[in-house]
Amino acid sequence: MDTPDPIDAWRGRTEHRRDTITSTPAAALAATLDHDDPVPEPGSALPALWHWLYFLPLHRQSEIGPDGHARRGGFLPAVALPRRMWAGGRLSFAHPLRIGDAVTRTSRIADIAAKPSRSGPLVFVTVHHEIVNASGVAVSEEHDIVYRDLPAPGAATAAATPAPRDETFSRDVVPDDVLLFRYSALTFNGHRIHYDRRYVTEVEGYPGLIVHGPLVATLLLDLLRRENPQAIIRRFTFKAVSPLFDIHPFTLCGRPEGERRFALWARNHEGALAMQASAELA
Repeated sequence: MDTPDPIDAWRGRTEHRRDTITSTPAAALAATLDHDDPVPEPGSALPALWHWLYFLPLHRQSEIGPDGHARRGGFLPAVALPRRMWAGGRLSFAHPLRIGDAVTRTSRIADIAAKPSRSGPLVFVTVHHEIVNASGVAVSEEHDIVYRDLPAPGAATAAATPAPRDETFSRDVVPDDVLLFRYSALTFNGHRIHYDRRYVTEVEGYPGLIVHGPLVATLLLDLLRRENPQAIIRRFTFKAVSPLFDIHPFTLCGRPEGERRFALWARNHEGALAMQASAELA
């Protein structure tokens, strides 16, 4: 009889967390995104994706692994591959979360899949989240995490995917280590690839600090918010295609695709696609 893969034991695992939607994290993110918004009052609607500021992982210092994340084998499976990053997500927003809401998040390991690639083995973990307030389920989210090996010395870099050039609105972003630090602090994210230049270049082999995947996704919806301040997001999907680094600027792009849909993407300084996304309005 075949022995099951040990990480399969994590499939179906659930976790429950409680939090309160307070105003300070939202005000701090607004400042980080360079908005001059007033401090949100009780009852103010939280912009889409800003729920990532809550339900933060409060691991003890002794539980942190060498990459700054919690050691493997808690709620998430004990995948042995050393690199882990956000790969994408699919979200539905039934109604807004509001400042002052008491909220509960139920998370479940929905899938674990090992896949080969040109750069080596990959493991994808999909986590399903539901966030509930007094009005019921407000946010449904499927979050994809990818685990991969460190690159072999001299390994060829994968060919870049050219990004579209037909945007109708756009915004240039010049990332720096302060921006990345502030977002890491807001999300209590200790992953060293976002703030430890020596670690990210010497251990993981990247050319610079990596811009957080969820920060890029948040910036894409922020671009749409700047274009259409009254927009109410009903659905949002995003997929990370290639990393962005703090050593180069990048461009946020968007265009309408019909009456209520928008294509959104991030393009790096060489014209390659870094993230592709779509948003559907109410």
